[in-house]
Parts: sequence; C-alpha cells; structure tokens
Amino acid sequence: MARSGSSFKLGMRVMPKSGRNAMYAIYAFCREVDDVADEPGETSDKLRQLAEWRIEIDRLYKGGPTLPTTKALLAPVREFSLPKAEFLAVIDGMEMDAQASIWGPSFEELMLYCRRVAGAVGMLSIHAFGESRPPAPDLAISLGNALQLTNILRDVYEDAQIGRLYLPRELLDAHNVTAAEPGALLVDPALASVCADLAERAKQAFAETEAILPRLDRKKMRPAILMKAVYQRTLVGLEARGWDRLDQPVRISRFEKLWIALRHSLLP
Repeated sequence: MARSGSSFKLGMRVMPKSGRNAMYAIYAFCREVDDVADEPGETSDKLRQLAEWRIEIDRLYKGGPTLPTTKALLAPVREFSLPKAEFLAVIDGMEMDAQASIWGPSFEELMLYCRRVAGAVGMLSIHAFGESRPPAPDLAISLGNALQLTNILRDVYEDAQIGRLYLPRELLDAHNVTAAEPGALLVDPALASVCADLAERAKQAFAETEAILPRLDRKKMRPAILMKAVYQRTLVGLEARGWDRLDQPVRISRFEKLWIALRHSLLP
C-alpha cells in the first residue's frame, strides 16, 4: 500500500491495529487479482490465474491458505467474519476485465461491474471497520459506486488508450457518440456531455452515502468518510478541469489529502 501511493492508506491510519491489518490484507488481495486482469497476457492465462485464486480462497476458508496474502487474511477472516462471497465477487469483477476489452457496457453491466470491483471491497471493509450492521451494507454499495464511477471518469483517457471504455452505452447513445476506437472517441465533442452525465450519477451515489452515514457509528466509519472526502474532491477537480480536456490528469496533492485526513479524523 505504501508503494502504491493509494488514497486508501489515509483511512487505514485512523483504524485500530487489528482492523488496519485486515484492511492491508484485503487491499493486497485486491491488488494481486487486479494485476492479473490488467497486466499484458493471454485471456486464457488470466482466467486460469483467477481460477487459481478461487481455489486459494477456498483454501483460506478451510484454514489452509498457501499464499502470503491469503495467509495474512486468515486471522482477519476469523476475527471479523469477512464474507467469502465478497472475495469471490472481486474475482468475478476481474474476470469481466480479463475476458474482453470493455467498450461501452450497458448501464446494468456497468453497475454489476461496480458492485463486484468496488461494492465487494466495501462489504469486506465494513466488517473490518467493525460496523457491518444495517444500513452499513447499503453504504458499502453506494460509496463503492461513487468511488468507482469517479475512477472511471478520472481514467477515461488512459483507459481509451488500451481499448477500454467504461462509459455506459445508454449515455453514449443519448449523445450520439458512436466511436469504436480511441482516436475517434477522444476527439468527439459530445464525449464531454457523456462524462458530465455520469458525473451526476457519481454525485447521486455520494449523496446516498451521506444520507446513510448519520445512522452509523461515525468513529468506526471514519475510514469510509475519509475515502469519500478524497474522491469527492477528485470529482470536483475533474469538473473544474473540464470534460473536454481528458488528457490532462487531475490529482489531489499530498497536502490536500493530509488536510482532509486531519479534518475528518478530528471530527467527533
């Protein structure tokens, strides 16, 4: 996590040690299966490796993991009752990435993808936070959607360069964006309107998260609150840059992240 520079490490710092270690192990698992899906290679090889991860998750829940990451997960699985189905859902999401280059999925497919690659992580996380009672699962899904949609909007340009487009088909059709390859897509002036529409969906998911938070233990949910704040700031930055300049990256400075962490970690 330290090497990755991930924003997730901000939230981890405000957690008790056992929960923090659980999140480190969950994060390591997610990075490993994500690398399988994203690194160059044959689809058949990627699917084989992901199938091996399914077998390893079975070993984990039988008490006999064989890999460093699943060995690190063994104690958290027992202490926090991490749900097996959510680890398998993450692998399902990685299989969606590995099987084909995604280009304009239906909105239903996009939300299934978000549920698997982000919502599942949220579901695991709330157990590590010690706040898995309802409505925490609803928050895990809504915040997962918000974060993943923000990621998609942040990475439109980079994803297009490798033949991926996660913007939903319904929005592309609504704005008459028909390009099937990166060069044509990225110069289509209507693409900005597609991104703006999806940004509204992300803001709606953030609003759903904010509506749920008062019903939960705010102290336990501080890691989620920190992540929400960082990603909301990212979305604000993307909108301020403009959707017609997708090749210009937007990053939150280390100072801003530290300020967000300080501000929210001190809230009662």
